[in-house]
Amino acid sequence: MSASLGLSPELIGYLAQANPPEHPVLARCRAETAALPMARMQISPEQGAFMQFIARMLNAKRAFEVGVFTGYSSLATALAMKEMHPLGAHLLACDVSEEWTLQARGYWREAQVDDVIELKLAPATETLQQRLDAGQGGAYDMGFIDADKSSSDAYYERGLKLLRPGGVLLFDNVLWSGRVADPADTTPDTTALRALAQKARSDARVHAVMTSVGDGLLMMLKR
Repeated sequence: MSASLGLSPELIGYLAQANPPEHPVLARCRAETAALPMARMQISPEQGAFMQFIARMLNAKRAFEVGVFTGYSSLATALAMKEMHPLGAHLLACDVSEEWTLQARGYWREAQVDDVIELKLAPATETLQQRLDAGQGGAYDMGFIDADKSSSDAYYERGLKLLRPGGVLLFDNVLWSGRVADPADTTPDTTALRALAQKARSDARVHAVMTSVGDGLLMMLKR
């Protein structure tokens, strides 16, 4: 099961009891995904609850996501947005995998948020740029990036332009199972994540903070 970095099974169980109960379809998505070889790509349930909290704080009506996998994070966000905005909530979901997103679509339909989510199967940099070219800069309340780390800067720049002032951009896996703290690790993904963290820290366009939620969550509030 996916869980926040460094938490004991006892603490994971305690969090599950202390947080609001998962929607039944979220719980099934998580359980079924846990049986897959790539289960580590799924966010933890406490991260899903945290993202729903952020969406509610923002009163988010429009969001985008890069990296859908089997749909847990998009489902969590869409459920919160549709509860707040029964008419007009919209989540742009970007991925390149027909296989994984086919599962995600099933969960979306079952939870009755498929009308909220627009899936685009194409390189996310292209999709985000197309939305900018279509005049949607500043039109989104929230963005979540959980995709290839080497493209982090491209997602950062396009995602930030899509957000309204006061919107929030979230990057997942920024602790990279601890590898970012190992100076000997100079692999491209680790190097890209370090560069992302330093860029956000010094970027006057945002207020940024990194937390240990999940495998590390970098949060940026657009000024």
